[in-house]
Amino acid sequence: MTSTTERRKSNTFYVILIAGAAALGGFLFGFDTAVINGAVAAISKAFNANSVETGLAVSLALLGSAVGAFYAGKIADRYGRVKAMVVASVLFTISAIGSGLGVGIWDFTFWRLLGGLAVGAASVIAPAYIAECSPTHLRGRLGSLQQLAIVVGIFIALLCDYFIAVSAGSAESPFLFGIAAWRWMFWTEIPPAVLYGMAALMIPESPRYLVAQGREPEAASVLTKILGGNALAKIEEIRQTVLRERQPKFSDLLGRSGGLLPIVWIGIGLSVFQQLVGINVIFYYSSVLWRAVGFSEKDSLTTTVITAAVNIITTLIAIAFVDKFGRKPLLILGSLGMVVTLGTMTAVFRTAQLDAAGNLTLNGSAGLIALLAANFYVFCFGFSWGPVTWVLLGEMFNNKIRAAALSVAAAIQWVANFAVSTTFPPILQYFGLGAAYGLYTIAAAISFFFVLFFIKETKGIELEDM
Repeated sequence: MTSTTERRKSNTFYVILIAGAAALGGFLFGFDTAVINGAVAAISKAFNANSVETGLAVSLALLGSAVGAFYAGKIADRYGRVKAMVVASVLFTISAIGSGLGVGIWDFTFWRLLGGLAVGAASVIAPAYIAECSPTHLRGRLGSLQQLAIVVGIFIALLCDYFIAVSAGSAESPFLFGIAAWRWMFWTEIPPAVLYGMAALMIPESPRYLVAQGREPEAASVLTKILGGNALAKIEEIRQTVLRERQPKFSDLLGRSGGLLPIVWIGIGLSVFQQLVGINVIFYYSSVLWRAVGFSEKDSLTTTVITAAVNIITTLIAIAFVDKFGRKPLLILGSLGMVVTLGTMTAVFRTAQLDAAGNLTLNGSAGLIALLAANFYVFCFGFSWGPVTWVLLGEMFNNKIRAAALSVAAAIQWVANFAVSTTFPPILQYFGLGAAYGLYTIAAAISFFFVLFFIKETKGIELEDM
């Protein structure tokens, strides 16, 4: 009896290790998208760039992510999940080196675009690999590792920005070896990018990919390590659901009428709502946002780091409960919480006064209410739509269409992220913060009904039975 328990424990430890290695892609995804937060002002000064050029330098990386996400599924199905991770690791490393060496706004934008391709690829490969290598009873928690890795990546990037900026005096000032601080912000990404590639080379290939390639003995050895005991029955199950005669195609996502399958539309809906509630406005523009309501630069950076820490704590809550309560209840609770907190921020910012210079000011308790509402909003997103979207996207599609459907859903997510991120500055400029948060409140309210009517629970169901 003890040996069975011990074997199960060692199997679980092994699965956590390989899922953790894959989730390093999520860490870099978070790190790469957030590291620019502390460097934006310094970059536009260093390259003498106007607001449009600076905006594109930030947001074009997101369109690169859409392209990376779209093609990652094809690459992962043709060459394997592990090789796709190694390619992403190389792109992350080159992008980090190049961004720090940038000589003008356009070559800098090119290096960021390369990083974007890697981010997009990592956003697809990690959830697919984790879902395919996890035992059913652990799949929700391990799938949530992707979101935990993303939020830890965001937190560490903002922390690096904070310490480098504070040590140098500002992001523009010289730091080590007299090189500008903002360049070092990008170079801090090099060690985790290299580590990701090394970790990818040490983990086994996905058993579902191996079966699809006809490499069943290898698949059996991987499954034995993951599940313990005899893996032959599981291989037979996978064989029944994987079409071995050809690579999955995007045409597999189309129904008889020629339109996308309903399940693909639901995946796209999940992806879009995860962005339309405005979460990335908090992470890309938080220092700008808090400065807009009268915080100093240092206080804004501190607040941003605190918010990122709140995000980590709440993601840990999601990991604890996603396999217990299921996916759907967490999404419903999150949507309701976001409606209340975003609604509060809308009300506070709509009634905020302008000072003589035309800047928004929050008087008395209004500033505290806005700060609390913002952090409670991150809390509500962090235990629900943040991690659960990735868990569902990794497991809601059947084996035949998983990689292709995940690619489409993740690519659309990046396009939605791009749309929300690029529309925030003009909405802020012409209509005010109240209007921006009003739009995100409406999106959160619609997301509640979307989950209620369209999302099916996947807790405890084998991937082969989706």
